Amino acid sequence: MRSRYTAYVFHDLAYLRKTWAPETRPDHIALNPTRRWLGLRIKRVEGGQSKDDDGIVEFVARSKTGSRAERHVECSRFRRIDDTWVYVSGDIPIS
Repeated sequence: MRSRYTAYVFHDLAYLRKTWAPETRPDHIALNPTRRWLGLRIKRVEGGQSKDDDGIVEFVARSKTGSRAERHVECSRFRRIDDTWVYVSGDIPIS
């Protein structure tokens, strides 16, 4: 999760594609070049250890576009393919 957040910060589209499950990866990944990422807070982790094949990460990522601050809250599902953890999907909690 942290490495994918860093990829968003640095607009590393190749890394985002590499760490996205093939069956859910979009054909095109669009990033807002004016968005500044301000921080990531991991709220909860389930699984994802060396003996696991899948895991869940609940997080809050803060960003700012112009003068507008935003918070992205998500519960993401990851799966191990070979020795690489890939993002499968995520749920955004209803506030």
